[in-house]
Amino acid sequence: MTDDPESTFVELTEPPVDEHAAPAPVADVARRLEAILLVVDEPQSLVSLAAAVAAPVPAVRQAIEGLVEDYDGEAGGPRRGFELREVGGGWRLYVREEHDDLVSEFVNSQAPSRLSQAALETLAVIAYKQPVTRGQVASIRAVNVDSVVRTLLSRGLITELFTDAETGAIHYGTTDALLVNLGINSLDELPHISPLLEDGADGFDDEVRR
Repeated sequence: MTDDPESTFVELTEPPVDEHAAPAPVADVARRLEAILLVVDEPQSLVSLAAAVAAPVPAVRQAIEGLVEDYDGEAGGPRRGFELREVGGGWRLYVREEHDDLVSEFVNSQAPSRLSQAALETLAVIAYKQPVTRGQVASIRAVNVDSVVRTLLSRGLITELFTDAETGAIHYGTTDALLVNLGINSLDELPHISPLLEDGADGFDDEVRR
């Protein structure tokens, strides 16, 4: 164990790697990272990505740097319509800002006119508990809400408010589009939810509005 605090942190947090196995080429690590980054909804730290692809943190860092250059067109190829961005200490794929309107218009044109029951329930939790993370919503509803949150984002009913600098968790809130659809001027006009609950109603309105 070294006396260097940074080295100690790496030793304690890096995923276990088979010392007898040949190190994976950076290109292979990069391909594995792409597969993971395509499906994650929250920014992932280098340590989390290293664990996911079973590679050392330095190799993952090098592969990430290569992917950033590749997507930005600095490696001789075309500049992609998406980018690999570091947010809140983690990495995630994002649509480039100049294509936001194009993607929003496309997604909205493909979206159904009515929200599912699951989407409505998730939207209600976000409306009353905002700012709230995806994990907190999932805990309240006791189901995975990843796809539902993506639907609500694509419909413009919720938005990413901020990212927690320590955990990388994205906090969500509702947009003015929700107010328009509900025909109200502010969230203060949302109906009290306690009368709608059969059990544990006492104090619920005060709790959800904190």
